[in-house]
Amino acid sequence: MYAVIKTGGKQYRVQPGDTIVVEKLEGDAGAELTLGSVLMLGGDNGVTLGAPLIEGATVAATLIETRKGEKIKVFKKIRRQGYRRTNGHRQLESVLRITGIDGAGESAKWDGQVDLTTKAEINARARGLATRNDVAASSDLGSTETVVTDVDGANVEATVVESSAPAKKAPARKKAAAKTAETSGDEA
Repeated sequence: MYAVIKTGGKQYRVQPGDTIVVEKLEGDAGAELTLGSVLMLGGDNGVTLGAPLIEGATVAATLIETRKGEKIKVFKKIRRQGYRRTNGHRQLESVLRITGIDGAGESAKWDGQVDLTTKAEINARARGLATRNDVAASSDLGSTETVVTDVDGANVEATVVESSAPAKKAPARKKAAAKTAETSGDEA
């Protein structure tokens, strides 16, 4: 069974289990949405057309993520006048998983399970990079040990956590500022 729905001024042909990208819809990730603008239904009983909508027909969907779309460059130019302007735009869009279609005496449900993994996470995993969610979910950061040192006769305890991620290098200007502070401290 399939349906033709209208959302965001565009029409989409969907089946249960399809993933579609539409104009931004309100809701959080994992929210269940009901799309009521069904223009056409097709199934075992044939095709049902709406005039313009089919009464009582609905399409159930799960919101996977809301994100920004691809970058679009807007370039304006008037020749021989020295006028050039460049702007950019990224449209907000929602990713939906179609879970069911009801209407015209028929219904179709998707048996699968909705995975809320975003496109950015999938791309990062494909390139071998860890995403923020992967780091936050990881409770094993490495080994932990307690170090006790004696500084000027005082006992100081510090906990050292070894991370598997490489340490970030400090910018050069901070290193230079630290060196000047050390040299000025030695002169005093």
